[in-house]
Amino acid sequence: MSLWDLVSKVPPEKLQHLYVDFPQHLRHLLSDWLENQPWEFLVGLDAFCCKMASMLLSATVQHLQACAGEQGEGNAILPHISTLESIYQRDPLKLVATFRQILQGEKKAVIQQFRHLPMAFHWKQEELKFNTALQRLKHRVGETHLLREALHQGTEAGQVSLHSLMKAPSNGTGPSEVNNSLRCGGNWAQSATGRMEDLATLLQETVGELEVVQGLVLKRIQIWKRQQQLAGNGAPFEESLAGLQQRCESLVDIYSQLHQEVGAASRELEPNTRESLITRLDEVLRTLVTSSFLVEKQPPQVLKTQTKFQAGVRFLLGLRFLGTSAKPPLVRADVVTEKQARELSLPQGPGTGTESTGEIMNNTVPLENSVPGNCCSALFKNLLLKKIKRCERKGTESVTEEKCAVLFSTNFLLGPNKLPIRLQALSLPLVVIVHGNQDNNAKATILWDNAFSEMERVPFVVAERVPWEKMCETLNLKFMAEVGTSRGLLPEHFLFLAQKIFNDNSLNMEAFQHRSVSWSQFNKEILLGRGFTFWQWFDGVLDLTKRCLKSYWSDRLIIGFISKQYVTSLLLNAPDGTFLLRFSDSEIGGITIAHVIRSQDGSSQIENIQPFSAKDLSIRSLGDRIRDLSQLKNLYPKKPKDEAFGSHYKPEQMGKDGRGYVPATIKMTVERDQPLPTPEPQMPAMVPSYDPSISMQLGPEMVSPGYTPHPHSISSYQGLSPEEPITVVPTFSETHLQMPPSLSQISLPFDQPPTQGLLPCQPQEHAVSSPEPLLCSDVPMAEDSCLNQPVGGFPQGTWAGEDMFPPLLPPTEQDLNKLLLEGQGEAGVSLGTQHLLQPSPYGQSGISMSHMDLRANPSW
Repeated sequence: MSLWDLVSKVPPEKLQHLYVDFPQHLRHLLSDWLENQPWEFLVGLDAFCCKMASMLLSATVQHLQACAGEQGEGNAILPHISTLESIYQRDPLKLVATFRQILQGEKKAVIQQFRHLPMAFHWKQEELKFNTALQRLKHRVGETHLLREALHQGTEAGQVSLHSLMKAPSNGTGPSEVNNSLRCGGNWAQSATGRMEDLATLLQETVGELEVVQGLVLKRIQIWKRQQQLAGNGAPFEESLAGLQQRCESLVDIYSQLHQEVGAASRELEPNTRESLITRLDEVLRTLVTSSFLVEKQPPQVLKTQTKFQAGVRFLLGLRFLGTSAKPPLVRADVVTEKQARELSLPQGPGTGTESTGEIMNNTVPLENSVPGNCCSALFKNLLLKKIKRCERKGTESVTEEKCAVLFSTNFLLGPNKLPIRLQALSLPLVVIVHGNQDNNAKATILWDNAFSEMERVPFVVAERVPWEKMCETLNLKFMAEVGTSRGLLPEHFLFLAQKIFNDNSLNMEAFQHRSVSWSQFNKEILLGRGFTFWQWFDGVLDLTKRCLKSYWSDRLIIGFISKQYVTSLLLNAPDGTFLLRFSDSEIGGITIAHVIRSQDGSSQIENIQPFSAKDLSIRSLGDRIRDLSQLKNLYPKKPKDEAFGSHYKPEQMGKDGRGYVPATIKMTVERDQPLPTPEPQMPAMVPSYDPSISMQLGPEMVSPGYTPHPHSISSYQGLSPEEPITVVPTFSETHLQMPPSLSQISLPFDQPPTQGLLPCQPQEHAVSSPEPLLCSDVPMAEDSCLNQPVGGFPQGTWAGEDMFPPLLPPTEQDLNKLLLEGQGEAGVSLGTQHLLQPSPYGQSGISMSHMDLRANPSW
């Protein structure tokens, strides 16, 4: 996007005052051509500015005439163009000043309206600045050459060099002859003296401008390095080094010309002046050469030992200085610590070599020129870090916070004088890991360093606290790049993330704008009530969305970053069946469906289905799961689900397949509890409320009659001694039932001899993830992990072999009633008409037998 694209959207009344000296309709004809000319960099009254101003005036007139002809307004516009040309022909610099003022005013108006200028405009201005400075430098070199030639021509025409005239008499020339020569050539001597002084001044100014232009090139190299680092977090990056190489080569050409001019003017320059100029020129060349050795292909910033990786370096001036030597120099790769990297950045840093802190295999490659590719580079294709020497860490710093780098180095001889030059290039900081479980925390270290480090910093210093706004930009950039979507995070998402990382439930976005977030809050401190850090949770969301939800997110079907409490406020007054999708707040890498159900009396209830992991969604996609649930009708706020998710449904196969088989389909069901009948007045009756989250549906000819559960006494569940308590997990709530907190633990006696063991259930698995029947498939998988409460007398996490016990039948209604009655009589507590069921976060129901083997027949 150009500046003119935004200027055309600014209200005209804000720009009228800018077009006083230049007609507004002509400004519209110039459009974005105007901002692509170096008006802002032609400041001065010297010959170069006057020459450039005349050229720009001619180009402006030609462009206006061409635009007028294309739009068919030639007859109306040409008189204005002729008037404009006649006005500014006498003083082209006045046109430059006019356009400079117009552009500055337009930039100010755009910033006021949109708060920023287009990035493309900034890059174009940087390019114009360099090109203008380079043209000025070439103009100065040309002036230097003409002045030196004039002085030499005067000498060759019979005049004697002023230095030779001022020397002591020699070869029989006495003082009288010298005095006569001085008197006869007095006028020329004075003129020559002035010209030589002008030449010395002009050479010094030209070398100074060369140093300035070199500074622009070095700054552009630093910008390229910083962009390369930000690209590690997903920022756009123009990797091509062709433009930078062209800039460096153009400066080397000017260096050569200036060096020749200084050498040719040795008779006209004072020795001290000449020595000073040569020293400055050599320093320019040395700095340019050492700065043009870059890491073009960075090694992985999270580097695992015993894993092959690639890297590459490029020497931008290699074609100029290495030529086609028979033996190209070798580039070596070594791992260095943060301390060693700091020593390298010092002016008196080690210049001969640095001890490697790790053992890298295949770490030498020749630095070769490629004429077809117009580059000089070295590519390491089979690097392997065999082992790493850990250094002493600071304070509570962990292994995944320890940063190091790969140092690429080589030596070669520069120029005809064979000046030894050592080239060194340091990679971006990297974290070395030895196990995959360190990857998540290592990525956090790299993300923080890439995002918040400064250019030309001391390696590898980075801020400990950063503004929350910058963190939002980083998270948004990372999310879009990792998922591969153009849909970024919204302000509402940032509000939820701020509430999470700061543990602050404020609903005002402005409350977080001026706050700062620390590295500890980002990935060291455990979130309140959770077992993970903010980054570990966010990285889980990234992985889940990238693997399973990219298309849903890109279609804006997932709200995602929203709290459960805010979901309740959104859905409370929504019609029955309205639902939305959000990322689980208490599990890493999970997405859940929240939907509203209205009862017969009109009251609404919000249910959250157990979160789906990437493994779940690889078995059955999110769109198909939503299609399976008939209670889901409209995506919030009121978009029919088939309209929203229709493109994500997998076509269902009808009839037999090519091999003659009837297709079997996995479908998901979530059934809501119904009011329970009460067989006895004093006790609420319990019905089996086992609701499998996923059922297998077959063709009609393959469906067998349902299996009727047989009565099976609950007392036959052995393995618990008398008086050992069973934890009853609160589940789904009903309007007519209540359970006081004091009854969440019920002591149940078992008076039969133990013959069975207990098998712990795995609430994270689904019934379709294994060909074997899973344990406790009716247990609600709550976000708050309520199933981790141990059974009294049974060590938590203890496993018993499944093949040791026969399959068990599910408990019947009579079994549960007997169980509760026995518990009532043993504990001496009257249950009366108290509620036996409590709300489940995910809409499943039933008393949770989380430590019993409830494997059942398919109809249970």
